Amino acid sequence: MKIEKNIINWLLEGDPAVRYQTMRDLTDAKPDEVKRERNRIEKEGWGFAFLERAKPEGGWGLQYYQPKWISTHYTLLDLKNLGINPDVPIIQKSIDRVFTIPIGIDGGVNIGVTVNYSDVCVNGMILNFASYFKHIGKDLEFIVDYLIKTQMDDGGWNCRYCREGAVHSSLHTTICTLEGLNEYIKNGYFYRVSELPQIMERAHEFILMHKLFKSDKTGEIIDEKMTRLSYPPRWKYDILRAMDYFRDAGVSYDTRMQDAVDLILSKQRKDGTWPVQAKHAGEVHFDMEKTGGPSRWNTLRVLRVLKHFNIDFNNI
Repeated sequence: MKIEKNIINWLLEGDPAVRYQTMRDLTDAKPDEVKRERNRIEKEGWGFAFLERAKPEGGWGLQYYQPKWISTHYTLLDLKNLGINPDVPIIQKSIDRVFTIPIGIDGGVNIGVTVNYSDVCVNGMILNFASYFKHIGKDLEFIVDYLIKTQMDDGGWNCRYCREGAVHSSLHTTICTLEGLNEYIKNGYFYRVSELPQIMERAHEFILMHKLFKSDKTGEIIDEKMTRLSYPPRWKYDILRAMDYFRDAGVSYDTRMQDAVDLILSKQRKDGTWPVQAKHAGEVHFDMEKTGGPSRWNTLRVLRVLKHFNIDFNNI
């Protein structure tokens, strides 16, 4: 797949996090150059801006999960998605504080004050960033147990499963869980890891059965919001997030991805970039990009998806 040089140059003019992932995923940069760029994330730009907002004792916001997008939970997820080095002291201090949250009666981390049951989405996201930041100890084992236990018969997960008796999986919960399990495997953890490929394959089939965004019964779009390119995605599912997950997990192309790929390609701007089409409402530390304008994050993610699946968008 040929990528226009001017687009690569535009990406490399962005934040250190974008430059790092562009060099890593789209260029032939030498490993020491990529490493040097990654080291800049905690010292400059968005990464530094997140870190300087941390409390001295660790954490962000008022409570672990409040206010939503400036909380410890979502800030750690943002930092993970930047690709920041895992060993930043304030991050490690914050991760340790996560695991002081009580375990619910169902076996997961329970952030709720008035409910006894844990949230599957939240546990998947905790596994995601805690694995990336290489949290040591057995804290992750009970989350793995919980996620395996809560997988539904159709192969996915639903955060309403324990609390409200959901009988059909949710794409939102399934992508959060899959990202967590994938990160757990990538970072060399051993506990129950031999069981995970089959578990994840069932979840992949659940997403593919829906062609990433369509009803498996009627073929209609499940939710128009799933077709809009957003960043950061938070807990919410969309087609680019799903395709970027499949890339990161090393999943091979499946013809059932094509409708989503075609839709993503149709969103390319005349200048060769992709936009931010949606912003999830809520208080933020700062906006990384302007909604409606060209997005380095989305352009980078689309291009690395196309590269992984060997799709030449220039000829479409």
